Amino acid sequence: MPQIFPGLPAVEAPLFEPAAPEYGLTGQEQAIARSLHERGFALFDFPDTQLDARIDRIKTRLGPHFQVDFSDAESDKTAGLGRIQDAWQFDEDVRAIATNEAVIALLSKLYGRDPFPFQTLNFPVGTQQGIHSDSVHFSSLPERFMCGIWLAMEDTGPDNGPLFYVPGSHRWPIVTNAMIGRRGYGGQLPSAQDPYGPAWQALCEAHGAQAEQFHARKGQALIWCANLLHGGSSVRDPRRTRWSQVTHYYFDDCIYYTPAFSDEALGRLDRRSPVDIRDGRPRQGRYLGEQVDETSPRRPVAGFLGRLRSRLRR
Repeated sequence: MPQIFPGLPAVEAPLFEPAAPEYGLTGQEQAIARSLHERGFALFDFPDTQLDARIDRIKTRLGPHFQVDFSDAESDKTAGLGRIQDAWQFDEDVRAIATNEAVIALLSKLYGRDPFPFQTLNFPVGTQQGIHSDSVHFSSLPERFMCGIWLAMEDTGPDNGPLFYVPGSHRWPIVTNAMIGRRGYGGQLPSAQDPYGPAWQALCEAHGAQAEQFHARKGQALIWCANLLHGGSSVRDPRRTRWSQVTHYYFDDCIYYTPAFSDEALGRLDRRSPVDIRDGRPRQGRYLGEQVDETSPRRPVAGFLGRLRSRLRR
């Protein structure tokens, strides 16, 4: 079957079901793909025979950076630093998890484009982060070619701040600055997601949607779609840890940007050149196979798209 919607991830395309047999998925991969399509997330066991050893080494090496006494069973584990971003730059095990070849091959099948990991986040405790969509933090043109994978590095239950998500919310409209009536380009925010909170909450209420918690066991991972609403539940017992790693992935042949600080209607994009963790090199934006001029990083993209449309009409 020809790909009618190449500008959509395969698992989010309207014709996913009839096209699914063409993707060459195994039975387990089909279950993952169907869950992503229908619910916006999917669970799987992380495919790394050395995972337990990697987790132990990550805890040992990263532990001192969080400024918490993890050896004291009664200490408040939430009192220190809550995360380390991009520890892959100095920790080979963090990097190995982010660049796992089996995971990258799976994402390639699910999305119909080659993925690359561009950011890691390591947490010793639950984030207690409010409900949000990653689409305001990092997005792409075409839309939705971004996903996250959350890996449980220990068992998670109701007391240590489990991850939560709103099933099916990935199908809702992506909340943009234009939708909520604000300008983003060149602006500053203490939290990039704060302006969108009321809109996300209103969507949940309109759909009668209820969040679900992920009570993970060590070694389980969760893929989520770019627009899935998710967050971190309250930590009931601050003495409990909740070690985990998040890796964010972009996909080839896209323009990468930060919507919270962009005005798409005016062609003003806060563009990104994300680093491919596999080789440490920045990835330049591309659109329909053509590299976007990066000499002016915040150059309005409308001019490029206009030239491309003119070329296609010839």
